[in-house]
Formats: sequence, C-alpha cells, structure tokens
Amino acid sequence: MRAIIFDFDGTLANTLPICFYAFQNVFKKFDNKDLSSEEIKDMFGPSETGIIRNNLSNPNKEEAIEYYYEKYSEHHKSLVVSNLEILELLKSLKELDIKIGIFTGKAKRSLDISLKALDMDGLFDVIITGDDVINPKPDSEGLLKALSILEVINSDTIYIGDSDADVIAGMRANVFTIGVQWLPEYQTSTFSEQPNLIVKSVKEFKSSLKVGV
Repeated sequence: MRAIIFDFDGTLANTLPICFYAFQNVFKKFDNKDLSSEEIKDMFGPSETGIIRNNLSNPNKEEAIEYYYEKYSEHHKSLVVSNLEILELLKSLKELDIKIGIFTGKAKRSLDISLKALDMDGLFDVIITGDDVINPKPDSEGLLKALSILEVINSDTIYIGDSDADVIAGMRANVFTIGVQWLPEYQTSTFSEQPNLIVKSVKEFKSSLKVGV
C-alpha cells in the first residue's frame, strides 16, 4: 500500500452540521424553503456551488453562493470540532511514507476554510475537489485523477469514505474501498454497494493497517 485517499465531509471531519446549517440558511433566505438535513443530503454529489445552481429556484444564484460561504465560515468554529484522533492518524501515515490525499465533492473554497480551521492545511500530497472534475461522485474521475498525480496504481491504493457515492467511486476505480462510520455524523448507515471493509473507529482502522495505536 502506497497511498490512502480520503473523502472529507463525514470522513475526515464532522463538517456535516455546518454544511446543513449553511444550506438551510441559503434556501430559507433565497427560496423561503425550510429544508431538513435529509433533503439537503439527497442533493449531495456536486460541489456546494453545483448544489445551489442546480436546486435553487431564485435566480440570484451567485449571491446565494456567497451567502453560503459567509455562513459556512462564520459558524465553522462553533459547529465543527477538531478530531485529534484523525489528525494523529494522518500524521502517522505520513511518518510511514504513505501518500495521503483527499477526493471530495466539496468546493475548494469551503475545503480550504475547513482545512485551515482544523489544522490540516498542508498535510496532503494531493487534493481533488468538486471544482476539479466534470463528473462528480459516484463517478471515479476525481479518484483516478488523484492516482495519476500521486503516480500510484489502483492495487496500491485505499479510498475511504462515508457515503454510497464514495464506495461506488472507489469500486469503479478498482481500489480497495473502506466505508467508515467513525464520526458522530456520517452520510450512509447502510451501503447499497458493499465496500471491501467497513470500519467503525479510527483505532479499528489503525489495527487493520498495523499502524501504531
């Protein structure tokens, strides 16, 4: 194994509450709609900008996108808590000379906000966001792009995510795919396509890799 690529929201950070909050504010302000977390989750796939452009009825979509980032940034500190266990995992993988990356549907702008806030900035060897692909998850385009940049082959790579779209993208890219449910909030409780492994805790994942706990 030479590389591990992670999804972000619900996998590396418990950012789902801030995502839901920001989207709920956008749709309430611009469409006067009260959306549940589940209704927002059903829109996931494209980046935040794609979600707003595809689902908002109000024509002021660029203004709505700016409002999303305003809310996302303004309340990040209160709604997203840094997970030291995951941070230590990432650092331990780097010490083992394992390349680590992110493949997320999230837009670069919001990912940058989160990485800086959670002290993860500069840790990753490759980052592919929703802005970097034509076809969002469950398409494997972004994952294959990450492998190419890292110069690793699929049999030497693990992809880790918390949603059906992550698992399907990993399987399509023919990499070892792990579904995780190790954070308080994750996207999928039952995967429609079975990943190679389901992991319930960071400690369990470390044990499976023989990484020091």
